[in-house]
Amino acid sequence: TTPGRAFVVSATPRRMQGWLVVVLAPAVALVPRIPGRAASPRVEAATIEAGSGGFVWPDAVSAEKPLRVVIAGAGVGGLTLANALRSCPHVQVKVLEKTSEFKRFGGPIQLASNAMQIMKTMDEETYGEIEAKFTWTGNLTNGIKDGVRDEWYAKFDLESPARTRGMPYTGVIERPELQEILLRGLGEGVVENGKAVASYAQECAVDDETCPVVVRLTDGSEIGADVLVGADGIWSEVRATMRDEPSRGEGSGVAYSGYTVFAGELAYASPDNGEVGYKVYIGPQQYFVITDIGNGRYQWYAFLARPPNSADTEDRPDGNVPYLAAIFDGWSNDIHAILRATREDEIEQRDLYDRPPSLGRSWSDGPVALLGDSIHAMMPNLGQGGCQAIEDAFVLAQELNATSRRTRVPAALSRYRDRRLVRSASVQGLSRFASDIIIRGFDTPFKLVAEPGSPWRFENFNYAGVVTRLMQGILPLFFAAQFAFLYDGWRNQVVLDLKAGVIIASFGLLLLLLAAGVVGDFAILLGLESFGLAETLASLSEAVSSILPSVDSML
Repeated sequence: TTPGRAFVVSATPRRMQGWLVVVLAPAVALVPRIPGRAASPRVEAATIEAGSGGFVWPDAVSAEKPLRVVIAGAGVGGLTLANALRSCPHVQVKVLEKTSEFKRFGGPIQLASNAMQIMKTMDEETYGEIEAKFTWTGNLTNGIKDGVRDEWYAKFDLESPARTRGMPYTGVIERPELQEILLRGLGEGVVENGKAVASYAQECAVDDETCPVVVRLTDGSEIGADVLVGADGIWSEVRATMRDEPSRGEGSGVAYSGYTVFAGELAYASPDNGEVGYKVYIGPQQYFVITDIGNGRYQWYAFLARPPNSADTEDRPDGNVPYLAAIFDGWSNDIHAILRATREDEIEQRDLYDRPPSLGRSWSDGPVALLGDSIHAMMPNLGQGGCQAIEDAFVLAQELNATSRRTRVPAALSRYRDRRLVRSASVQGLSRFASDIIIRGFDTPFKLVAEPGSPWRFENFNYAGVVTRLMQGILPLFFAAQFAFLYDGWRNQVVLDLKAGVIIASFGLLLLLLAAGVVGDFAILLGLESFGLAETLASLSEAVSSILPSVDSML
């Protein structure tokens, strides 16, 4: 073999804003129609050659010379991909995880109906294990409440869209339990702990079209592979190498969202246990979420608009509970009851980071691809971050399972990108939309109050309050279109869904126009900082054209 050469593409960053994407991207949404595969036996551990040479195998893929797939990161997306590839006799998998050992860490993760349907389609056995640990919330009452008056403002119907499509309901599972289930589906030695990917290069043989990837680890060792999948999270080293940019900080494409979140998890005797799945309490410039996570335990979130690193700059001498109680003073008794029941050691704060949709940036480069948060990190408001990583894994596994020659891997990864690009960008935009519209657009709704023996009086009679009240009639229709889009699209077959696009775009534009009036400028319409409409439209057009060359004739 010849010496390895750098396998890097440098591209000028083109940040796309979720605001415009959520309005426009669904018009070319990718809607699922691809048959799933049957359940399969457990895979044995993959053996992938390592060393400075000897990485090149023949072009033809076979059981004797299988497609060597290395996955960087053993999160939900990486482990789901490994499980999805386990039935293919001509694919070998190795998962590299930087942590030295798996520990029970992390709270619950929501798996919406689209993700649960994929798990069920991939493997009934794995799905059954997940279901046994699952807490169903989609068949309960869910929605938005007036944070001050404690009245229902709008309810989400998660049950009907799932039931009419024959899909499992949305619910939650503890992240460590989901991880254990996915690990059990893999053979001994498939996952290697304490192995962090630092970078990669491509090694080509003389007079040979096959160019394997040399995966370089932080300990100095190397692993040869035919495919490298970067499932290594928002601070992805694989993405950094692919785009010749830092994994963190300025130039990385990762930006602070403007929001920090306090999260608490505890045993709690909620008065509406078994009736309500989750409640979002809205009010001016902040909101609070309470959700049932099963077995008598609850999780709550307080979302606040704050500068980055506020945990280090704000003084809280009495702790987080009194701090939050003061911030939500005058709000629902439900909020204060669960705060009083929470110990200080049950609370953590983290700043929220996301990425603009990668409509104008590469998802893959030759035999290297990105998956999950490494390519489409999103805000947590829709509970779709893990779900979209699962969709990535499902689609990528289909494309790799169908690949019979190593020289066809780049084309397979391009098809994966084409099937996932617009749908994932739409969900990213919807997630950012939900954050910005709730915090920057919502207020306590205007209300006309009549009390016995007193004249009529107006409560919160201002532009923000009136707009919030007007949105009350629009949101259920918007949510219905949103959930139809999410649930219809889990197979990710490239189909132009104009109906869903027009509905979501129409409601989205209306909400944005109303919210722009609340904020008092057009920042909420055009996105963050100085990213203009022309560049956004140009990138969107470029992305659509690359996916659907005949889009003009279809329209």
